[in-house]
Amino acid sequence: MQVVVLFVMLGALYAFMIVPQQKKMKAHQALLRSLEEGDVVVTSSGIVGAVAEVEEAFVWLEVAPEVELKLMKSAVTERLEDADNSDDADGDADEDDGDDTDDELVDVEDDS
Repeated sequence: MQVVVLFVMLGALYAFMIVPQQKKMKAHQALLRSLEEGDVVVTSSGIVGAVAEVEEAFVWLEVAPEVELKLMKSAVTERLEDADNSDDADGDADEDDGDDTDDELVDVEDDS
């Protein structure tokens, strides 16, 4: 009976810890293989930049105009969507946000 419980616990450990980690690792490897110039990515240290060049084990990120960093590919953790679409998907940036307060600055005269 104790052996059965041991095998059930090992099976649960495999199902809840090892399998999800393997899926995450495969997704990360697929991301690294699909990197292309112009992709906006985030590194494990939080650096955001556009891919300028992809080498075998390294990637060059442009983090500012004419400023590039050479990083290991494995440091890239995610690809960001196009910055133009991330704020507002339908392009209605000036649409009312439902807030009844006036968003414009108003000059207030001081009576004192």
